Amino acid sequence: MATRARREIILQHAATLFATKGIVATTVREIADAVGILSGSLYHHFKSKDEMVLAILTGYLDDLKARYEEITAATSDPRSRLAELIRGSLAVIEAHPHAAEIYQNSGAYLASLEGGNHIEGTADAIRKTWIEVLDEGVASGDFRSDIPPRVLYRLLRDALWLSVRWFKPTADYSGKHFADDFVSTFLDGLLPR
Repeated sequence: MATRARREIILQHAATLFATKGIVATTVREIADAVGILSGSLYHHFKSKDEMVLAILTGYLDDLKARYEEITAATSDPRSRLAELIRGSLAVIEAHPHAAEIYQNSGAYLASLEGGNHIEGTADAIRKTWIEVLDEGVASGDFRSDIPPRVLYRLLRDALWLSVRWFKPTADYSGKHFADDFVSTFLDGLLPR
């Protein structure tokens, strides 16, 4: 098996363990056992468990940032951009469910992670994208001005990223349906139509 493919398999298993047990509670031996290799063999692919964490989260956050850049370049009005940021976020979360959960559950650990500057910088760029869209929406009159954009951002952020803990698509209620309902709830409200 090619080294790149082996690395991806290791990261998939590590992400599952980190999301379910936590980073600190997951041992290198458990990751190796899940992959079916000796724990010492992991060090052929990664220098440390922290390097695995960085690889998992960097892939997730870079995908999220790239999706946001596409959305902001292709969509002009704040309402459409916000709707697409929500849909794009949910699509990336669906593609990286364990990474999203690790990111939500491990803030203190990630803050102390050597080499975590990329994660912090990317997360900051992501936050700025949301705030800019919300600020523009308030300025244009598309969004309410009585709630500060930073508060709206946190409401949206937590609803989006914490949904990874409880939302699981089914045949009757797909991820796309969930995204559409999410957008509708936040942009149109709870009042009956």
